[in-house]
Amino acid sequence: MNEVVKRTLSGILYIALLVGAILFSKDTFLILFGFFYIVAVFEFCRLYQINKITGYAISVIFALSLFFINNNTLNSTYLIVLPFSCYLIIDLFQNQFSKENSTIKKYLHLIGYVVIPFLIITQLPYLNEAYTPLLILSIFIMIWCNDTFAYICGKLLGKHKLYEKISPKKTIEGFIGGVVFTQIAAFVIFKFTNTQASLLFWILIGLAISVLGTVGDLVESKYKRQAGIKDSGAIMPGHGGILDRLDSILFAAPFLFLIYKIVM
Repeated sequence: MNEVVKRTLSGILYIALLVGAILFSKDTFLILFGFFYIVAVFEFCRLYQINKITGYAISVIFALSLFFINNNTLNSTYLIVLPFSCYLIIDLFQNQFSKENSTIKKYLHLIGYVVIPFLIITQLPYLNEAYTPLLILSIFIMIWCNDTFAYICGKLLGKHKLYEKISPKKTIEGFIGGVVFTQIAAFVIFKFTNTQASLLFWILIGLAISVLGTVGDLVESKYKRQAGIKDSGAIMPGHGGILDRLDSILFAAPFLFLIYKIVM
């Protein structure tokens, strides 16, 4: 099958599955992201050379521990991951590519990059303790908008590399295009959806998605370069793995959650 056709069909199936699960009920949303979580842990263990059995055990124990400490929606406990997220930003701009890491450091990366962000994503559809699917769906729409227009603007106008060492195809022009069109999407979402969220909320969410989503893409690219592989997995033909598809929201999630706590 032609690579473009394969990529297109795989992308349509992914979007249809995601949108359907989000809109149908909170249970289908949780089931889908539970499946994504299982795959993402597997991919990260492979990516970072972690024993898969131990990796799954730690990820399950840690996730259940956090859940049972306080299983209320919009649980502030999850914000403990923010210092680690800031560390990843600093590490991104370090020149070295470390292939050898201590076992403890590997598990910290698993928890900070995969486990807690996934737990936070399951909290993003909630507003005033009520499941509000338009919230999380709007976030994904803005992520797709940012990715699409960053690609288009980069192709049409891109001349200056954003961070060539990590991602040679990304350009400053593409990044700016993604920011602009994501802000347009944020305004449209505010104007035409009944999410009860303010324009300031959507503007900040849009900026976080454009800036931190791009950083998240670069962070995952650095993980893959350190591992010497192109894709995190092969579950989505033409697109790679779950980590490849969710890298933007995984990294941005803690900051999106912080915006929830401050603005809402």
